[in-house]
Amino acid sequence: MDTEAPGHLTVAITSRALFDLEDSHGVFERDGVRAYAQFQRSRENDVLRPGIAFGLVRKLAALNAGASDDAPRAEVILLSRNSSDTGLRIFNSIEHYGLGIVRAVFTAGEPTDPYIEPFGAHLFLSANPESVRRALERGIAAATILPSREGDAPTASPPHPQLRIAFDGDAVIFGDESQRIANEQGLDAFSRNEAELAHTPMSGGPFKGFLAALQRLQQAFPADDSPIRTALVTARSAPAHKRVILTLREWGVRLDEALFLGGRDKGPFLQAFGADIFFDDSRHNIDSARLHVAAGHVPHGVANE
Repeated sequence: MDTEAPGHLTVAITSRALFDLEDSHGVFERDGVRAYAQFQRSRENDVLRPGIAFGLVRKLAALNAGASDDAPRAEVILLSRNSSDTGLRIFNSIEHYGLGIVRAVFTAGEPTDPYIEPFGAHLFLSANPESVRRALERGIAAATILPSREGDAPTASPPHPQLRIAFDGDAVIFGDESQRIANEQGLDAFSRNEAELAHTPMSGGPFKGFLAALQRLQQAFPADDSPIRTALVTARSAPAHKRVILTLREWGVRLDEALFLGGRDKGPFLQAFGADIFFDDSRHNIDSARLHVAAGHVPHGVANE
């Protein structure tokens, strides 16, 4: 990543996270590769409906307004298990929506995750949990996006002009050591541990690097008129909040908003924030959040063992 421009952000995304491909995926699952290829070719000029991460990609593309074509602020890479032939429908849809995606890999059924690192991606979004796990094992921020159409959340927030990204704390931005204590020894032991170690920074989790890259991109814009806004949305409450704040200060990382919910359901708060996407390691929290906003499951840490 030595050649990347300051503040440059790269996101790799699979086609099923970007577009609603569930009809064609159903053909593949039911009738096999040949039927799938025929299905895609016969519809290659039919524009695909937006998928659950479509809004995120569109807002990433909007960050490049005023930037030169050879030095975009944000770049989205398409990784697809289609062949280049069956993938033509996907590229036609990308062109139709003006998403500005110019780099892509089509693997004809082989895994796509080996290509994340060569592109220098800071984040990988996929509908394939195994691909996500392999990316996390290589130290790349990654999340599983359950495939569905954009706007499927029944109480989805109205579109906001800013790109708004929300994160859970433990096992996402931070390591899972504290969460492990809570799971294995209970909340009282967790509270004692966080009070005793309030001035000891936590270790970094899988999304620490992505958050730092996102903040560098934020700094390319005026502080009072940034098109990006971030939030920490955590089940922690006082006094366990102190260690979070001091850790972020030690890292030199700033989040625009911090919500310490003390175990409250996160979904309504994410809707109030207007998150374009929320990342959490807990499947329970994801299942709740995706009723309100797009959500990515991070299969990392003690909650996923």
